[in-house]
Amino acid sequence: MSPRVDHIGIATKNLETYTPFWTAIGFTQDDDEVNEEQGVNIRFFSSPDDSSLPRIELLEPRGDNSPIGRFIERRGEGIQQLAVEVEDIDSMISQLKEMGCRMINEEAVSGTSGSRIAFVHPSSTGGVLVELVQH
Repeated sequence: MSPRVDHIGIATKNLETYTPFWTAIGFTQDDDEVNEEQGVNIRFFSSPDDSSLPRIELLEPRGDNSPIGRFIERRGEGIQQLAVEVEDIDSMISQLKEMGCRMINEEAVSGTSGSRIAFVHPSSTGGVLVELVQH
């Protein structure tokens, strides 16, 4: 499988605030989801013409002490992570750890729509939080 950017996660205080922008420029709003484990409300936007293109993911904290809530408190709203689809997340985590990469998640956790996810610490990626996604 070739590497593919799955989505770009954007932290926002309120999903409704920026929804009109993303739909105005041509993205289609998908169903909302809640990830209780991560403490976040999620709204995806996709390209109506090409489902292989990366999606936009708005992330709204369900509380100030959630990872997204803390991110917004420290850095404000904006791009929070770049998600890359992987074929075998367990093997990828092992490979990255063997390379000396710092993992936020040593094991995959539940993501949206039944996916499995794990985060690579920005100190190992040049300053970008990278989310590994296995659908």
